[in-house]
Amino acid sequence: MSEYELDPLPYEYDALEPHISEQVLTWHHDTHHQGYVNGWNSAEETLEANRESGDVSSSAGAIRDVTHNSSGHILHDLFWQNMSPEGGDEPSGALAAAIQEDFGSYDAWKAEFEAAAKDASGWALLVYDSFSNQLRNVVVDGHDNGAIWGGHPILALDVWEHSYYHDYGPARGDFIDAFFEVVDWEEPADRYEHAVELFE
Repeated sequence: MSEYELDPLPYEYDALEPHISEQVLTWHHDTHHQGYVNGWNSAEETLEANRESGDVSSSAGAIRDVTHNSSGHILHDLFWQNMSPEGGDEPSGALAAAIQEDFGSYDAWKAEFEAAAKDASGWALLVYDSFSNQLRNVVVDGHDNGAIWGGHPILALDVWEHSYYHDYGPARGDFIDAFFEVVDWEEPADRYEHAVELFE
């Protein structure tokens, strides 16, 4: 059985200050994200043991735990990669063109994404919908409620309270604004082009 591990952040814990504090990144990465990795591994161990024993009485719960914790791990990993100390610009290239095509303008996309982030009980995502061959904003509650089948995440914003409350209190909108100061659009752009290539 594969064991999943928490990768280190792609930058120092204080690299995103003043937008996201060193303390929040430390708690968020080392405690919250690690918890999803641990939960995923534990659920996989339960499923493996159940398959060996033939007793599947706890398997449905373990399958749900895999879904929840793997989604938490994958989205957090994407969230870290979507940001950098050099971030803050607007997208360019093929991703910028696709945003223009699918939303009318960058500003229209951003307004819709921000609305999703303010409403979500978990995540706001920009995904490439391989079924419709277009970009979509998605509101995801928890880690996996509201995800779209065939949707490949391009950009992820974590709006669970642990991601911002220490720095911004209840002012989630201020945190959303701060996120755009550290978005590194090169990473989502590469992810978008790779997703499109898979389905051409």
